Amino acid sequence: MSSTEKAGLSRRSALCGLLVALAVPGGLAACGGGEPTPTGGAGATDTPTAGSTGNGTTGAAVIAALADVPDGGGLVAGNPATSKPLVLVRTGETVKAYDATCPHQGVAVAPPENGTITCPAHGSQFSAADGSLAKGPATRGLTEVAVRVEGDQVFLA
Repeated sequence: MSSTEKAGLSRRSALCGLLVALAVPGGLAACGGGEPTPTGGAGATDTPTAGSTGNGTTGAAVIAALADVPDGGGLVAGNPATSKPLVLVRTGETVKAYDATCPHQGVAVAPPENGTITCPAHGSQFSAADGSLAKGPATRGLTEVAVRVEGDQVFLA
């Protein structure tokens, strides 16, 4: 038994506390085993309001600057909540995001070109408008990930 466990603090609790302290999105999901947190308590997700922290968000993770996502096109960026990449697609001020992992064999897709997102490994193609499958060998489309544009930044929603 470790000294932290003797003091009544399990290894899991210590790691969860560290994740919370570092404000890792989704960190509480790995903790489990405890009592549910009441609404508004630690770990609760609040809806961002104007006038909250400097950029108008409450701990939301920035994915990219809006200016970095070409209008009428897109880019592949890291997802700060997971280690999986996202493909961002922009039309004017609207940005959609999809998990950039091709469902065929897990290869990261390329940024959209001419309205099509293509997997470089085996040529699967997906619609940039909605992530739907346009051409296999993949058997399903890309999974949409909720994002929002706030000011000049794209955030996980």
